[in-house]
Amino acid sequence: MSSVYNVIELIGTSEESWEKATQNAITEASKTLRDLRVAEVIEQDVVIEGGAIAAFRTKVRLSFKHESP
Repeated sequence: MSSVYNVIELIGTSEESWEKATQNAITEASKTLRDLRVAEVIEQDVVIEGGAIAAFRTKVRLSFKHESP
């Protein structure tokens, strides 16, 4: 059986860690997308304010099964 998947990119943020930022992106996406398959972290960075890390950010490539009418 053949399948087709959609791929989107999201940026998750967290004041705690990159892992939490990734989880936040996936949790939010799961509210509106069905059949999530794979999340690939493709970039990580931090926001710096006053010489300290203010937020962790992850860019996530997320795939989900394509649904045809």
